[in-house]
Amino acid sequence: MIDAILNYEFMQNALIAGILVSIACGIIGSLTIINKMTFIAGGVAHGAYGGIGLAFFVGFAPLLGASIFAVALGLLIAFISMENKERVDSIIGALWAFGMAFGIILVDLTPGYNVDLMSYLFGSILAVPKSDLYFMAILDVIFILFVLLFYRQICAVSFDSEFAKLRGVKTSVFYYAITALMALCVVATIRVVGLILVIALLTIPPFVAEKFSSNLGVMMILSSVTSAFFTVVGLWLSFTYNLTSGASIILVATLFFFLTQIIYKIKSV
Repeated sequence: MIDAILNYEFMQNALIAGILVSIACGIIGSLTIINKMTFIAGGVAHGAYGGIGLAFFVGFAPLLGASIFAVALGLLIAFISMENKERVDSIIGALWAFGMAFGIILVDLTPGYNVDLMSYLFGSILAVPKSDLYFMAILDVIFILFVLLFYRQICAVSFDSEFAKLRGVKTSVFYYAITALMALCVVATIRVVGLILVIALLTIPPFVAEKFSSNLGVMMILSSVTSAFFTVVGLWLSFTYNLTSGASIILVATLFFFLTQIIYKIKSV
């Protein structure tokens, strides 16, 4: 069955895309969980549609538009969350809604172009071009280098930012950097599972991996492997039973999540 699936070029691209995104989600998703930035990631994911709409309206690559818009939105949210923590949830909700509405309106106003909204809402991993694979691979290299070069500082900022600040670590710089990288990871993941389901792939694997990890590095590796497993199994299900790929991947992830939760509860009794 696997050989039959890999005979198709689009399935080969889909599998590569899934693995590349899994590495990204394993690394950045772990930082998102540890730093309690899930709601920020949700705001960026949905707000990124504004960049997609802007790209279609102006006439350049949707991935580029989403990346620029998502990073700008993420940095704005990071700034607001640092300056006004009491109302950050309301502000993120407003920016979330603005991005979605802005993107949809621009798509409506784009002359002579019929954009498939569903492919961005629920992903289109089976239609990933090689140019997107290069984009994902470059992001993986950036994420890996970031962690390797600044691992100690990342751990310090993530687990005790006040102590890290006292030790001379520029915590605000790393907070902005993590937010920007998270925004780029979200854009790459939208291609696989869509902006509605992106948070699941970004947070479920790290959440599962955290229970079996001794440190942040192990958590990132286990999270990447777990995410790749979800992606491969989800792709197999979608190919075999003619299902939506993004939804299949997330269904596998959520079922595995609930299963591990049950097993963990039983063992702790």
